[in-house]
Amino acid sequence: MAGKPILHYFDGRGRMEPIRWLLAAAGEEFEEKLMKTPEDLKKLRNDGSLMFQQVPMVEIDGMTLVQTRAILNYIAAKHNLYGKDIKERALIDMYSEGVADLNEMVMYYPFLPPGDKDGRLTQIKEKARNRYFPAFEKVLKSHGQDYLVGNRLSKADVLLTELIYHTEELDSTVLANFPLLKALRTRVSNLPTVKKFLQPGSQRKPFDDENRVEAGKKIFIK
Repeated sequence: MAGKPILHYFDGRGRMEPIRWLLAAAGEEFEEKLMKTPEDLKKLRNDGSLMFQQVPMVEIDGMTLVQTRAILNYIAAKHNLYGKDIKERALIDMYSEGVADLNEMVMYYPFLPPGDKDGRLTQIKEKARNRYFPAFEKVLKSHGQDYLVGNRLSKADVLLTELIYHTEELDSTVLANFPLLKALRTRVSNLPTVKKFLQPGSQRKPFDDENRVEAGKKIFIK
């Protein structure tokens, strides 16, 4: 029997956080081997663990997987969070890519120079309120179901809920005009596995404060 997945990353959110969320939502326990120095990253590169010399990397089911979307897709397929057929999977992928577009901006926000943060925050708020969240609200309204695709939980719902939480940290009123998204956030948050992940002391990472940002920069930026 395979052991728990092992996640290799630094002690921050970054590109690993969606993977943590999806594993947690699926109820799959995992361990983390956190890089703390540039030497830790160099070791992974030198021993051949990183196909493209990059993290995140996850050891799971006897495989060494890299590339965030590939890892997410494997977890989703393994835990029946990827739709019932190829049409549903296409929708789930499409929605997940939309989430990733906005999440990329949110993820990098803490790492920006202080002078760039105000402009980026304005951009994040504008795109969340006027492009991405209206699109997901429209999807939910169009079919009147509890989840984005097939009236069952998928990776798209989990990743969208993660994005909502992160965006609310930057703009607490961002869901004011999106009642269906607010309901989805509550629905997903109340799932036992997600509820456990949202509790203090879980493997969910807090907002990347100055200390985490500096720790990450020391590892990745030469």
